[in-house]
Amino acid sequence: MSDDPLAQTPQSGEPDGTYVSNYFETRLAHNANRTKIWQHLCKYLQRWISTDAEVLELGAGWCDFSNNVAAKRVVAMDLDSTVDRAAAPHVEPVVGDCTDLGKFEDGTFDVVFASNLLEHLDRDACNRLLAEAKRVLRPGGRLILMQPNFRLNPGRYFDDFTHVAIFTDQSLQDYLVAEGWKIDAVKAKFMPLTLKSKGGNLTFVVPWYLRSPIKPLAGQMLVVASR
Repeated sequence: MSDDPLAQTPQSGEPDGTYVSNYFETRLAHNANRTKIWQHLCKYLQRWISTDAEVLELGAGWCDFSNNVAAKRVVAMDLDSTVDRAAAPHVEPVVGDCTDLGKFEDGTFDVVFASNLLEHLDRDACNRLLAEAKRVLRPGGRLILMQPNFRLNPGRYFDDFTHVAIFTDQSLQDYLVAEGWKIDAVKAKFMPLTLKSKGGNLTFVVPWYLRSPIKPLAGQMLVVASR
């Protein structure tokens, strides 16, 4: 993943590979500034990720999270084959459907991470993803989600035509609890809606932004849950 997510067509919950690749090229071109931003984000997220953890990223895109998180094992999964060439040598790339994790055994991972993914999935696909994430997590394992917060972006949320699901910080918490998850942490205002802003080269301000109680232009939320 990334700041602008890998597209997933609303039809049947999951897209075909050609559609994703076309959208990937137009909406998620490689961006060196985004990579630097994710280096800061990963340092922040390490508080929920042990360095000896086994981590699975869903919708990994250019692997900005997977390549920068410190963990014993990192698997980057995406429907688009770009993940194969984007993954660092220590990262295991997997091309596949994020709602079908059948290639992984029960209790394989300590952390499942996804950024800007659920809003592209219909409810059935979201249900399958959450069920599969719970299955592949070990007891006490964590699900870490970065998502656009509709409460903060009502006028821009559907600028991305592939968005089909609406989530706010409250509705996402309620949804996760209804699906059997325990909420560990919520940051309703976490990061700007997109990291492709005109000021995207100001990566040095990201650590300050993450620490600051004041979040100008905040549009994304962070929710951490455990099984």
